[in-house]
Amino acid sequence: MLLDNNIEPCCGYCRHGTSMGNNEVICIKRGIMESSGNCNSFRYEPTKRVPDSTPVFTTSELSEEDFTI
Repeated sequence: MLLDNNIEPCCGYCRHGTSMGNNEVICIKRGIMESSGNCNSFRYEPTKRVPDSTPVFTTSELSEEDFTI
C-alpha cells in the first residue's frame, strides 16, 4: 500500500534521497545510489512513492443486462 510504513527499503522513495533521473538518486548519507538500492539509513517518504497504474475500464464488454436488477 502507498502509506504502509512496513515497506521494502528502496532509495527511490527514501527521505534522504533526491531523484536525478536515469534510475539514480542523490543521497545525503551515501552519495549517488541506484534508485533500487537501500541502506540502514532508509526513512520512508510516502510522497515520493508512485502508486501502480490503475486498470483500464472498457465498456465494450458490457451489455444492457449488466445494468438491470
